[in-house]
Amino acid sequence: MLSTQGYAAMTAKAALQPFVFERREVGPHDVLIAITYCGICHSDIHQVRDEWGDSIFPMVPGHEIVGTITAVGNAVKQFHVGETAGVGCFVDSCRSCHACREGLEQYCEAGMLLTYSGLDKDGRPTQGGYSTQIVVDENYVLRVPPVLSPAGAAPLLCAGITTYSPLRHWGVGKYHKLAIVGLGGLGHMAVKIAKAMGTEVTVLSTSERKRQDAMRLGATDFALTSQADTFKSLQRRFDFILDTVSAPHNYNAYVRLLKTDGTMILVGLRRSRPPWNPFPSSYVDVGLPALSSAASAKRRRCSSSARSTESNPMSK
Repeated sequence: MLSTQGYAAMTAKAALQPFVFERREVGPHDVLIAITYCGICHSDIHQVRDEWGDSIFPMVPGHEIVGTITAVGNAVKQFHVGETAGVGCFVDSCRSCHACREGLEQYCEAGMLLTYSGLDKDGRPTQGGYSTQIVVDENYVLRVPPVLSPAGAAPLLCAGITTYSPLRHWGVGKYHKLAIVGLGGLGHMAVKIAKAMGTEVTVLSTSERKRQDAMRLGATDFALTSQADTFKSLQRRFDFILDTVSAPHNYNAYVRLLKTDGTMILVGLRRSRPPWNPFPSSYVDVGLPALSSAASAKRRRCSSSARSTESNPMSK
């Protein structure tokens, strides 16, 4: 076993603290990555607080992982020592169901194995990227091209793909008008990606403080949803709405902003469970990534989003 240092929440709502745990040895198909960067995702906060239920403790969060490959198994074909690689939201699946055979492992009918707060096939809890190293099967590792900043690439592995995937799925592009609700971790990625797709983007926010950032990132327009007349003036304006907000809010008010046959896409998971369950994702598209099979095709469009990401070192 590989002794690994990380930061863990020992119980729900506890502050993270130094934690030493063991990773499995590198198997024939495994890749060992020395982690250099890991994004902080809002879902890490939800999980540490056990706000969705079923969190497993002690928990090392983090599923926006980038680092350098330091070892590979003797059967690995896709990766080599010294390359930069990434790991996203999940690290295994059954590999035999229809979804897995189609390269849609995030919809695995047996359930994908989460990068952290999951149980592997041996019943051991998975631990995430707030740590020094990780061992992952090569089929669930992503190659990070040299043109990308490793720090900037990390958030693409959740926030980036969570917004890119539905935009691509629904064919959002030129001649479309898109409203993005919220300008947080998901929202700022969505603005940049939609702009690169040639889409006319309007950011909807409750905060005037977000206006300058929205325009800098590529939005065409900005509107305050805290003003009552906004919903009246924007009625039937948009072909698509991408709602990134995880806090409770009135979805129905935003539906009225859609044109006839418009589409509202929800990617912000609420603190408490919504009226439907988004996790049996074989039934709905919730914007989760096809990380293991589609990332190489997506990297050109997503690459511009990696160039203005703020990074901060962990304190020793």
